[in-house]
Amino acid sequence: MIVDFAIHDPHPPGHNPHAHVMLTMRAMDERGKWLPKSRKVYDLDKNGERIKLPSGRWKSHKEDTVDWNDRKYCEIWRHEWEIIQNRYLEANNRPERVDLRSYARQGLDIIPTVHEGAAVRQMEKRGIQTNIGNLNREIRAANSLMKSIRQLIQNLKGWITELGEKRKELLAQKAAEEATLLPNLLMKYMEIRKEERRDWTRAGQNRGTSQDLKAVSEALSYLRQKGLSTVEDLEAFLESSGKSAADYRNQMKPKEARSKVIDGILASRTDCKECKLVYEKYQKIFFKKTKEKFKQEHPEVARYAKAAAYLAKHPDDKDSTQKELQEEQETLLEEIAALKTPLTEVQEDLKKLRDIRYWVRKATPGTEESKEPPKKQPIKEVLQDKADEKKAQRTAPAQAKHRQQDMEL
Repeated sequence: MIVDFAIHDPHPPGHNPHAHVMLTMRAMDERGKWLPKSRKVYDLDKNGERIKLPSGRWKSHKEDTVDWNDRKYCEIWRHEWEIIQNRYLEANNRPERVDLRSYARQGLDIIPTVHEGAAVRQMEKRGIQTNIGNLNREIRAANSLMKSIRQLIQNLKGWITELGEKRKELLAQKAAEEATLLPNLLMKYMEIRKEERRDWTRAGQNRGTSQDLKAVSEALSYLRQKGLSTVEDLEAFLESSGKSAADYRNQMKPKEARSKVIDGILASRTDCKECKLVYEKYQKIFFKKTKEKFKQEHPEVARYAKAAAYLAKHPDDKDSTQKELQEEQETLLEEIAALKTPLTEVQEDLKKLRDIRYWVRKATPGTEESKEPPKKQPIKEVLQDKADEKKAQRTAPAQAKHRQQDMEL
């Protein structure tokens, strides 16, 4: 098999490096001679005899001499390319890995972005927003939100499991009430932080206590607002939040998919319009070799065929005007953006719970956070406190002198 490839690394280096690999469907023998890519095979009847057509010719069909166009080889070759890429990524201590399977085949709840193409890339580079660019930005934002939410939910569920196990131990120690009531644990955290600041300056202690009091007060207000007071309440809240996030995601998927289809229809209509004259000229050519040469010299032929095939896959949109499709897509993008708002709210809730988790763990004996060494007062605060003390010492004699003068008067 002959392979024609080109590696492109446009200036500046690293700016969209890529490669083009083209494979011929015609084999070559060991002496460098091209072999036919297909052969003529006569159709036979039930008696094994050739079938004669009314024109006087024998009925026949074309068969490929090689099976390189079989879909199974595409899977095999992509898998080999996947292995090679991962081998070199590992050899260069890179954490990334590639996978030939689509996100759906991998079981990942991730939406792939739409191919932008050179024209869209250039418009976006000049600061001109496009429908495809806006859609890809919405998809990336939604995927980022969902990834963050899934990670937070996983961490928080693990924390709930730890708290459940810790609760059993505390029940044996007759301290179940303190272990399950989140407000009690937050107040205990305040006491632990106060004890850790014993070697701090007095001003530093007061400043740290004030900051902790503000943060814990906001956390208590948040827990009261959400009606969360026990581990069971928190677990139910997390479960509900996870289901809500999944529901919003499921609502977004068909809208994003439909928007992709509209992009494809609009692009295909443009291609058909631009390439129609060339394609009609191609269709009028009678001789096979001349026709094939014309097709190779005019990429518009393949472009038109591809666009027409895509439009044929979506017959329901055949009578829709460009304005109607664009209005539908704008509505879809607005609906996708609207669904992002509740996703963001879920993420904010989970971030707050992550802070509360840290404080509760620190107040719970035996957890990882409670074993951390006490934090020292920051150097900046120490220097500031010492400067304040020196200033107070300098002003003390003057203040005493003024008081003495007042007494004499």
